Amino acid sequence: MGGLARSDSAAKTGAAQTGAAEIDAEAEHLAAAQEALRRMRADVLETETPEFASGTDEVWFNTMYRLARARRGEDLVDLPDVPLFFGRLDYEPGMIHDRDPADGADADLVYVGRRHVRDDDGTPLVVDWRAPVSMPFYRATPADPLGVRLRRRYGFSDSAQLTAYEDEPLTSGTNDGPSALLAAEIERPRSGPMRDIVATIQPEQDELVRAPLQPSICVQGAPGTGKTAVGLHRLAYLLYTEPSRLGGGVTVVGPNRSFLSYIRHVLPALGEVSVLQKTIDELIDRPATGVDAPDTARLKGDARMAEVLHRALWAHIGEPDDDLVYIHGATRYRVARGRVAQIVADLAGGTRYAPGRDGVSQRLASLVAMQMERRGGTPDDRELTAVSRSKPVRRMLDIVWPKVSPEQVLFRLLSDPEVLAEAADGHFTADEQAALAWAKPYRSAKSAKWSAGDVVLLDEVAGLIDRTPSLSHLMVDEAQDLSPMQCRALGRRCANGSLTVLGDIAQGTSAWAARDWPTLLTHLGKPDTRLAVLDRGFRVPAQIIEYAARLLPMIAPGLAAPGSVRQAPGALQITATTADAFGEAVLRACRDRLAEDGSIGLIAADADIAGLHERLRAAGLETALLGSDEDALEANRLVCVPASLAKGLEFDAVIVAEPSRIVAAESRGLQRLYVALTRAVSALHIVHTEPLPAALQTP
Repeated sequence: MGGLARSDSAAKTGAAQTGAAEIDAEAEHLAAAQEALRRMRADVLETETPEFASGTDEVWFNTMYRLARARRGEDLVDLPDVPLFFGRLDYEPGMIHDRDPADGADADLVYVGRRHVRDDDGTPLVVDWRAPVSMPFYRATPADPLGVRLRRRYGFSDSAQLTAYEDEPLTSGTNDGPSALLAAEIERPRSGPMRDIVATIQPEQDELVRAPLQPSICVQGAPGTGKTAVGLHRLAYLLYTEPSRLGGGVTVVGPNRSFLSYIRHVLPALGEVSVLQKTIDELIDRPATGVDAPDTARLKGDARMAEVLHRALWAHIGEPDDDLVYIHGATRYRVARGRVAQIVADLAGGTRYAPGRDGVSQRLASLVAMQMERRGGTPDDRELTAVSRSKPVRRMLDIVWPKVSPEQVLFRLLSDPEVLAEAADGHFTADEQAALAWAKPYRSAKSAKWSAGDVVLLDEVAGLIDRTPSLSHLMVDEAQDLSPMQCRALGRRCANGSLTVLGDIAQGTSAWAARDWPTLLTHLGKPDTRLAVLDRGFRVPAQIIEYAARLLPMIAPGLAAPGSVRQAPGALQITATTADAFGEAVLRACRDRLAEDGSIGLIAADADIAGLHERLRAAGLETALLGSDEDALEANRLVCVPASLAKGLEFDAVIVAEPSRIVAAESRGLQRLYVALTRAVSALHIVHTEPLPAALQTP
């Protein structure tokens, strides 16, 4: 590969002078593209939006026009630290532009960037990375150049100044080796939240990013394989290629607010500002004020609860105690008790609860209307509606198909052991039922303090009562930790849409951690989801991932050990110390890392991290505590991370303090330690006083 950086020591040679001139020319193109983007934005903001005459519809249209213009203006903001383009494709003449290759024209140039930029004549200066013409930037090889003569990558300073380029000829049929600029970008130290990887997407990642909207996909990704970035770039790609099919909304679901804070800038940097990012509790949107014991929480997340709740709801269906009698004027119309019971039996279980109740009232009203017609009447729709809403029909409905809320159903189930026993018969043992039931029932559904587990059950009942609106697409990250009932809640929210599911079986730490993907995907309601595997790491060095992978036979024996393309001798350091010297050893490790570039994460057991945070602050180190400050990842280079919040995050250097305490803190502590060890992308330093797990005792 050929290229040049401005700091090249051979700057006085003819080749270097040519390269420097090329950099200047490319910098001019970058400046022209930036100026064109500014004009595009000004055109959007300064062009007067047409206003329609007054009226309800017109006011709505006017508002939508103004909002669309404001959003388009936001999309066209030039981010000062993000280069407009990062690569160039030199196509064979005539493949892109309308000209005759026989004329001896130069190659057709396509600059690939994060958004489309055109000049005043409509000529593209930068082409969006998601466009089909940009795809060869990620996929073309010497063996299959896809019509491309040459692929060029650019190097930029931290202020987005173009400083270098690197050319990769694709017509020779031979590979000249890995790209130095690509490797440098992947390994570049960084701090703060996650950034996009649009300039460094690898072929196996790009294949998933550009996968069609249907079927849904599930990515089993080892640490450092970029599965989260793949999912986010896939959303950006789908929003670009399938906007009309995503009108129902797109949402990212993450494991906690700290994780969502970490990834929140990626989609806006790619020009997508409309995607919601929520935890599953925020998506369900019901308050949780109670707390369950661990065994109770585990049972409430179990898939068996779905059938129990179904039984509990439909147990409210009753038998009529008398005939239905509707009086109109001097005439009495009667629907026999047995006929009412038959209507209820026909509808029960074959529909959602609320539409079923409406169906009973409509059928009863129809039977009354038929009697009116036989007596010479001509009831219209208005009279039919009046019958269905009449007091006799409403009284009958309250007996045979009472109106209930999710809270009333769950309150009755958890407060009455007999109701629970009937609903749970054949599904939960007597001991399990005792764990589920409230030891001291609340006075009413309104006074109940619902736990996080109850909130998911309430959502299940709400879905049985009436239809849950469906989004067009959900991206679910760290999905391996979802309970079956949480999966069902997510599945209801994309019943008519599709999913991008991301996770790693080896990193499962919850009480319901998935052992395999097909079972979890069935709970999500998407059993036909395509399963893809990413097992080649690009960020985490081999020395770190291979060390952490020693735990896999204990935590995920069915998974193959991941690999890494990066080698970083000296990336792993283990320091054994005494209890008295432990705090000083951690402090020294943090200071050593602060002397280098990049972000640092200090990870410890949840019970220990606050004390370590205070120790570092008392020693004069600037550090933030994740979980107490939403901007912790942006506020300081050194972040203290509770082990329970480490999942999905990355730091250039990670210091893991006392791994044995992380392991001992929970039943799946080894999985939690595996997560902590694999957060490092350059260096991992373990500081311990207690013995390490047997598999990790030697470097």
